[in-house]
Amino acid sequence: MSNDIRFPSDFLWGAATAAYQIEGAWNEDGKGESIWDRFVRRPGVIANGDTGDIACDHYHRYEEDLDHMAALGLKAYRFSISWPRIFPTGSGQPNQRGLDFYRRLIDGLHRRHILPVATLYHWDLPQALEDRGGWTQRDTALRFAEYADYLFRTIGGEVALWATHNEPFIQAFYGYGNGENAPGKRVPWRVLAVVHHLLLSHGLAVSAFRAARPQAVRSDMPSPQIGIVLMIWPQYPASQRIADQKAAQRIDGIMNRLFLEPLFCRRYPADMIDHFARRLVFAPIQPGDFEIIGQPIDFLGINTYTRLLNAFTWREPFTMAKQVPGPLPKTAMGWEIYPDCIVEALQKARSYTSLPLYITENGAAFDDPAPGPSDQVVEDPQRVAYLQSHIEACRRAIAAGIDLRGYFVWTLLDNFEWAKGYSKRFGIIYTDYTTQRRVWKRSAFVYRDIIARNGLFGNESS
Repeated sequence: MSNDIRFPSDFLWGAATAAYQIEGAWNEDGKGESIWDRFVRRPGVIANGDTGDIACDHYHRYEEDLDHMAALGLKAYRFSISWPRIFPTGSGQPNQRGLDFYRRLIDGLHRRHILPVATLYHWDLPQALEDRGGWTQRDTALRFAEYADYLFRTIGGEVALWATHNEPFIQAFYGYGNGENAPGKRVPWRVLAVVHHLLLSHGLAVSAFRAARPQAVRSDMPSPQIGIVLMIWPQYPASQRIADQKAAQRIDGIMNRLFLEPLFCRRYPADMIDHFARRLVFAPIQPGDFEIIGQPIDFLGINTYTRLLNAFTWREPFTMAKQVPGPLPKTAMGWEIYPDCIVEALQKARSYTSLPLYITENGAAFDDPAPGPSDQVVEDPQRVAYLQSHIEACRRAIAAGIDLRGYFVWTLLDNFEWAKGYSKRFGIIYTDYTTQRRVWKRSAFVYRDIIARNGLFGNESS
């Protein structure tokens, strides 16, 4: 591994989680019901009938988890805030006990010299808003802006980086398109309405942030900034057939450009407008919406894990594409191990913006062995190799001139992996869901050493 390019001295080495996946305490201290709390109770939708009711019990064990973060040497921790903990019905009177939990978490991070990075929305809409139509309705974007404004005016100065949304593509197409995720709706003719309202809510939250003007309350942290986290995965044709090439371009439009262009070009991609119009799917755009959506932000977060190989098919009339397995080794999710996804996703983003970029999620699930009662480490050589190769890809991106400011491994702890339940383990720390015991995997030790050396591996000189 070349030493020609080092990571910047202020590079943010972090780990990422999401509220529903780790917190548990689903109905404690005044928290309202979320769409995931409701969805997991539908028979057959989650592997093994799992729920996030307890998850990693992080709500009660956050101090222990903060100690793990400190021992890892994390420079930053990306977490999400549960909207129904703050506003149990989505709006109205805020729940002070919910806010107090995040105050304690953020204070614990500061005491350990770890920068808080907060995501406002990681797919856990208050069920009360879903009962009124959820993200298919413009009103939900307005309620999101109120929620964001409240947080900016109460704890805004405590957080270094604020992200409005995590992967709006997943919420739109998996929550309302194929119904695999909460709220489990299959209304593909409404997905562009969902996309538009998610993006509109982002813009409204950015406006609220600018109006609140939160100032850093600690001398050792930078001024708070705001951005968004997008899922950017490179798309390839499964063959050189023209139909497959068009399929790859179409999926790139749906997953990537449908969000990048409104944010940075103040329009939807022309080929996507045509594709969806042919299926009588439209976005409910009002005058001034693109000005709200496309107003300047401070950074862009990118979640990337692999590439996709796309083939044309008539059997998917909505996308006219299907994903086919590639030739490379796979993770337990069936995803190719393709380190260049880092460079290619960053290059894709760079073609739209010169903003500072962060890899806000990258990691891998493997079938890790369960530790014995006295075991102090779980061996996960595949994840070690995955992280090393993808972090090296980050260095190659920096060498190519990309303004990459940080890397956040997904994820800190094994946790509730959405529709997969607890069957897939992404953590660098093993979670025993029966006892809530945490055991470091070998990848955690390796990541700790990479952080300590600021990106250098063990056999490199500092």
